[in-house]
Amino acid sequence: MLGHVCIPVGMAAADVQQLDKLVQERIRLPKSAPLYTQQDKLDSIYSVRYGSVKTQIEDAAGHMQITGFHLPGEMIGLDGMLHGQHVSTALAMEDTEVCVIRLSQIDHIAAQLPSLQHQMRRLMSRELERSYQMLASLGSLQSEQRLAGFLLNLSQRYAALGYSSTEFVLRMTREEIGNFLGLTLETTSRLFSRLARENLIAIRQREVKLLDIPALKQLLGQERC
Repeated sequence: MLGHVCIPVGMAAADVQQLDKLVQERIRLPKSAPLYTQQDKLDSIYSVRYGSVKTQIEDAAGHMQITGFHLPGEMIGLDGMLHGQHVSTALAMEDTEVCVIRLSQIDHIAAQLPSLQHQMRRLMSRELERSYQMLASLGSLQSEQRLAGFLLNLSQRYAALGYSSTEFVLRMTREEIGNFLGLTLETTSRLFSRLARENLIAIRQREVKLLDIPALKQLLGQERC
């Protein structure tokens, strides 16, 4: 069902099909096009139908920080719910289509699909968890651990979408990964090469294969399993 419906992750198949019927509005974005920009009024939240999106914030000095990469079935715009305006800019990393859920329609849709309320709470909790994990990563992990954690996180997310957990294509550049992890481009490239030399991953341009997930988890400080 991936690539054909809105918000598939974690919802029952019947609910997904019903939601896809209720949410008819979609937006197609060419690569690098903005879905919304920082401080825009928030009147909708979005789900990636296919493609991928990155979110980033820019401070008064013009410094840009990537805050997330969003895959099919994942929500965008939840971080602006508190103040009613987007706190980041969302840009398509490739040709992308998103489903639009107008805030004014959420109550109407939820009345016809009660499981949506639970799904929204779960998605907002996941957004908070990701923010916490990012802060913890930047504050306490060494550079090699940050990259290992990033790859393991992608592995888990691709598995949840029904894709391979060990082989996937990185839709983001090395520079974007470094920015997200608080690393320079040179450091990020060097770390990819180190993990490949240690036979933890195989890398070919943007194609990545995780060769030893238990070892990556051990590097991150998690137990081998």
